[in-house]
Amino acid sequence: MVKIRLKRMGAHKKPFYRIVVADVRAPRDGKFIEEIGYYNPMTEPKEIKINEEAAQKWLSNGAQPTDTVKALFKKSGIIK
Repeated sequence: MVKIRLKRMGAHKKPFYRIVVADVRAPRDGKFIEEIGYYNPMTEPKEIKINEEAAQKWLSNGAQPTDTVKALFKKSGIIK
């Protein structure tokens, strides 16, 4: 099973996330299949950049987004 989830990057107390497609058995910051965007909650306004084509491809292939990623997709207009 494949999930679309956040991979935490950045320094201590300065998180930065990459939106990745990964196997559910892989660790949070471990091996992933493809990187499809990033999310930076530390900037004002919060910075979200997602490759819409890749996201749609993975969603149509059955990848399940986590709740946080689903909210980011809704903000970006990828899903309704």
